[in-house]
Formats: sequence, structure tokens, C-alpha cells
Amino acid sequence: MKKICLAVIIFCLGGCINAFSEDGSSLWLRQKGGKNTRVVIPFESAVMKIARDELQKAMKGVSVILKYDKEASAKEEGFSIKYEKGNYIVSSPSEAGLLYASYHLIRMEAAGELTTGINVKESPAYGIRVLNHWDNPDGTIERGYAGESLWQWDELPGIRSERYEQYARANASVGINGTVLNNVNASPSILTSAYLIKVKALADIFRPYGIRVYLSVNFATPMITDNLATADPLDNDVRVWWKKKADEIYSLIPDFGGFLVKANSEGQPGPCDYGRSHADGANMLAEALQSHGGIIMWRAFVYSPEDSDRAKQAYNEFKPLDGKFHDNVIIQIKNGPIDFQPREPYSPLFGAMHRSKTMVEFQITQEYLGFSNHLVYLAPMWKEFFEFVPHNTLNAIAGVANTGTDKNWCGHHFAQSNWYAFGRLAWNPELTSEEIAEEWLKQTFSADNGFVESVRDLMTESREAAVNYMMPLGLHHIFAWGHHYGPEPWCDIDGARPDWMPSYYHNASEKGIGFDRSSLGSNAVAQYPPELKSIYDDLRTCPDEYILWFHNVPWTHKMQSGNTLWNELCVRYNNGVSSVRKFCNIWGKQKAFVDDERFRSVSAKLEIQLNDAVWWRDACLLYFGEFSGKNVPSDQEKPGYDLQKMKDFRLDITNFESPLNGYFE
Repeated sequence: MKKICLAVIIFCLGGCINAFSEDGSSLWLRQKGGKNTRVVIPFESAVMKIARDELQKAMKGVSVILKYDKEASAKEEGFSIKYEKGNYIVSSPSEAGLLYASYHLIRMEAAGELTTGINVKESPAYGIRVLNHWDNPDGTIERGYAGESLWQWDELPGIRSERYEQYARANASVGINGTVLNNVNASPSILTSAYLIKVKALADIFRPYGIRVYLSVNFATPMITDNLATADPLDNDVRVWWKKKADEIYSLIPDFGGFLVKANSEGQPGPCDYGRSHADGANMLAEALQSHGGIIMWRAFVYSPEDSDRAKQAYNEFKPLDGKFHDNVIIQIKNGPIDFQPREPYSPLFGAMHRSKTMVEFQITQEYLGFSNHLVYLAPMWKEFFEFVPHNTLNAIAGVANTGTDKNWCGHHFAQSNWYAFGRLAWNPELTSEEIAEEWLKQTFSADNGFVESVRDLMTESREAAVNYMMPLGLHHIFAWGHHYGPEPWCDIDGARPDWMPSYYHNASEKGIGFDRSSLGSNAVAQYPPELKSIYDDLRTCPDEYILWFHNVPWTHKMQSGNTLWNELCVRYNNGVSSVRKFCNIWGKQKAFVDDERFRSVSAKLEIQLNDAVWWRDACLLYFGEFSGKNVPSDQEKPGYDLQKMKDFRLDITNFESPLNGYFE
């Protein structure tokens, strides 16, 4: 106890420390301003009241004048900020723009960037910047790792949680302007009148923060809720049903955004059930919403067990439909061609749908990246996507949310950074991962330069570390059966679909490992532009990061590093473990800058992550080593776990709190 007190006294002699504890519920909106901040608004409204209150609450001793100016920005949500005669002048052609500008001012002050020389002009890259919630009416969340759903459907519309407004505030602060409330595996009940009244209550809360509400819909809803004989999109009764339902929705929620649809995928009903195309289904719904200004976000996540390569199927199914979708239909495409893997090449559908509107779907929740136990900052992954897909070729952007009822919203304090980063990149895809990490750290923890630089580097390295300790060199989808948390490359379930089995993807044998998507294999490379096809198709030029994605590679193949494939695999897995050890060490030195509660929470999560990284490394190297017939090189750390014990282990996915260290030894 004396040592702890002495350490605190010594530190306080040199500077301040957060003496209070925080639970993370304030997210990045923790700034406390002074009473002498002056804010002038152009008129009284719900939105302007929020802007004034936020500025007065967070800014310190400044004068801010908000001006409604149609010439301030070419885009409605854009804004400008400048300093004149002792005042920060904020101008925008819309109330939403003035609100976003207010949060921008707050962000700049927290980062220490607010000066009298300010001259900012900002406008969003996309008009639709939306979160997709995979929340169910019973309160569960598919791929949710931070508690139950935020939406208390059984209490709405009468009882309205204070967290609804806090959620809206957090989204507005980073420029997110839409939310899809429910799971893409949608319950038809969401479109019943009883639920629409509840949806209206949420829409009313979100509206002053510039957030429009959207709903995921089940294509067979007319049959299930109203006993229609069919859901055929060309059937007149079906078309009339959807038009009447749209009219009902807009009578309650005039600014309703539209529908998100998962159809003919993983058992969900859709137009293909009736011999119709995805365009037929999307256009029928688009016509129902068109007069109200609503949109259809139609997901391109489709795959069938018949095709030889799952990575090709979305392209094969949607490319022939290019140009056949109505103008208020946007094709929502996952960033990669498989399913949110730690690393994938970009989906070749981007750039192939020249006559259709497209949007990217990122996954903020860490379904394949350690749930809410692993610190994995996702901005570098999303920036990697934008290196191949120019942001100005997209019409909108979506992120699968990672929020829940946990006090800190996201289960891991650093998972908040991914919610934040998605919003910032949705607004401005040209921001760097480092810039966003610095912004978030300064607002969430401390603006101390030493702290920010150290933890920023930890964050920006974390995604590559996860790729290395999970699936380096283009390996993918070798997760355990029943969940996507731990490794199980040996998994073989009788009767299961081949493309749900890890062996379908890794194809390990005594000859080599990897999925052959070259022109001599499935020819998935042919879906990419010629300049990329030629690079990916040649084993000699394919980047190491994707080599096992596009090729089945001999164990003795010489990699670009000079190592054989087997040796490089060992190096990458060990690098992943070493990186997490480094993260633990870096975080351990930050206690002076972080309150005790959050410091201890992150430390505990890093301990789990380290043990999991070792688990992944040992499971994969021991298993693949049986095929290669080779040992881990002498200069690399040897696996310490027992392979058979790892094969026998079944993880209790209801409880990830305890480290796994020692179980397999």
C-alpha cells in the first residue's frame, strides 16, 4: 500500500492524474467546459438546443455563433468554421450541419487544435452513413458481444431509456446519420402495427440528432403476417400489400429512411423462391417506397452450396443484373468476397456494377476478431479497402454495430474506437488511421503526448497482429464450429455444408496449403480488373498477404521474405504473439494517464488476448505441421500446448471472462 501511495505522490508532483474511476459509459464525449462559454443560435429548435447545450457543456470560455447560411457548403450537411473578432463563426445550410460543426469544434478543442487561425470547410463523403444493428425482438443480438440489445421493445413506446438519446448523441458526434434497428435475419413482426408504434418512438428521439431510422425486412412478411398466398414480387396483391405498408410507415415516421433486405441467403426467403431475380425483388420494394423518398439497401451476401468457390458467388449472381435496379436501390456489398475475415482482398463486385448504385458494408462488431475480448482497431482494415476501392465510386456506407447494454457500450473500452472510427471514415475516408486514433484517445483517455503516441501505435498495429496470430498469409475461415472465436482448422462435421468447414478453405495436404483461385483453379482471379488479375494469378507476384487466398502453395515455396512458406508461417504466427506481449507491456506503462477502473479492465482483456494468441498459434502450427512434416525453426518459439487437448476442447461461448492459459498444457 505504501508503494502505491508513494507512486501516486511522485506522479502528482509532476502533473495531474485522474483520481476518479470511469466506467466508459461517456464514450469519447467526456469534455467539461466552463460556464462562461457563449453560444448564439440562429433560431430556436430542438436541434439548435442540442448544439447550444453541447457547446456550453464542453467548450471552455469561448464565443460561438451558429449561422444558417445556404452558401456555406455545397452539401446540405456540410459546414464551415472560422474565427472573426473574438467569435468562432459556424455556418451551414442545414441544422444537421450546424450540429455536426458543433461536435467538430468540441473535437478540435479536446485535441488541442482549436486556434484563432481556424479555417475549416467540411462536408460528408456520403449522404447515407448508417449503422446496421443485428438486434432481435427478444433482446438478443446476433454477433453481439456487449450485452443485450439497446432497444427495450417490451417497454416501448411508453418507457424510453435515457440511453436512446445517449446513443443518438454519440452517433451525431461522429456524423452517423442513420440506423437500421433490427437484424438482417429479420422477424416479420417488426412491420406489424404494434411494432411500428415502437419504432416511431425511437425515430422521434433520434430525429433532432439528424438520424433517420431504417428497418430490415423479411421478404415473406405478407405471407406470415397477413396470410397472402405468395410473396412473389410480380404478384399484384403482394405489390399492393407493400405499398400499403409503406404508406402506414410514413404516416407514422415521415422521414423513415427505407428497408435493408437480406434475401435468398442462409435460408432467408427472397424473390428467387419464385423464379424471380434479386432485381425483381428489390425493385418491387423500391416502388413501394419511391413516392416517400425511401431507399432499398439490398445485400449482396449470397452463396450456395453448389458452387465450387464461395468467393465467386456474389459476383456471379449480381454482375448479370447490373443496370436492372431502380434508382432508389443500393446494392450493399461486404468489403470482402467471403465474410468479414481478418484479411480479405476487396470484393470484385466493387467496380463491376457500373450501372448500379453500390455501398460498402463493414463489420464493426468483432465477429471474427476476438469478440469483445481482443483489442483490434479496425480503421487500418477499412483504409486497406479504400486503397483498392475509391471512396467516390460508392453511394453510401454501412457498419454492423458493436453496441449493447454493457456500461461501456461495446464490451471492450477500445472497441469504442471502432464505432468512432467508422463514423469518422464514413464522413471522411481520407482521414488516416493514426489521425482517428489520436482524436479518439485524446477525447476518451488523455491528451498527454507520450500516452497518445504510445497507445496510437499499439492501436494501429493491432489489426496486423490479429491477422498474424489468427490467419496470416491469406488463410481464412478456420474458426471453431458453432462460433467464430477460437481456432479449429481440423473441424469436420458430418453432414455440414463443405463451405462451412475450415478444410474447404485451407486445403492442407502434404503438398501444401491454400485455396487455388488462380486461372488453374477456381479462376476467381478473373473477377478482378486485368492489372490485379495478372498480379494475383502469378504465384511469383501475388502479395504474401493474399498468397494462400489465391493459391495452394507448396510448403517449400520461397516467399518474398526469403523464407520457405512453412518457415514464414511460423514467423507470422510468432510475430502475432510477440505483438500482443508488446501491447501488454505498453499498456502497463499507462496507469498514470488512465483511471483505475478502465486501466484494470483493459489489462484483463489484454491478458485474455495474449492467451488466445498463443492458443491460435499453437493450434495452427501443430495441426499444419502434421501436413508439412516440418518442425518450427529453432529461432522461433515452440508451441507449448498439446494438439489433442486442443482438439478435444469445447469453448463455453457464454463466458469468455476467464483466460484459457493452462488448459491445454
